Amino acid sequence: MERSTRFTMLLHLPSMPGHGGPRAKNGPPLAGRGAEAVRDAITNQITTLPEQLRRSLTWDQGAEMAKHAELRIATGLPVYFCDPHSPWQRGTNENTNGLLGQYFPKGTDLARHSAEDLAAVAATLNSRPRKTLGWRTPAEALDEYLCSTASATPPS
Repeated sequence: MERSTRFTMLLHLPSMPGHGGPRAKNGPPLAGRGAEAVRDAITNQITTLPEQLRRSLTWDQGAEMAKHAELRIATGLPVYFCDPHSPWQRGTNENTNGLLGQYFPKGTDLARHSAEDLAAVAATLNSRPRKTLGWRTPAEALDEYLCSTASATPPS
């Protein structure tokens, strides 16, 4: 979720090898969608973005970001954490989570959805006009932002 344009990218976390089976107390995630999978997915996706969009990442206190130091090293991306139990510090993300609930109601098994399914939902959200953007879509706002930063940067 890019904060100023509301542009959303959803990451598919495939099962990792060696995971699955019965749940062990304090064991690895059943489907292998733990901190390593999150780190790898963010690293792969974030490095495809233009540099002006890779300024920082703000996260809540979830265990899935336990590998944040490795993410920082791999991407150069500063990672910030919100205070515990303070969702208002990530208001745009909380709003987007509510929008995602229209497509994935609480309790939905996301393993049943492919990367293509997630891309389709992201495309729908990115083409949905938002009042906060003056009724532009996130895709339009992102395009406008990228065009304005490209024209403001002198050629090398």
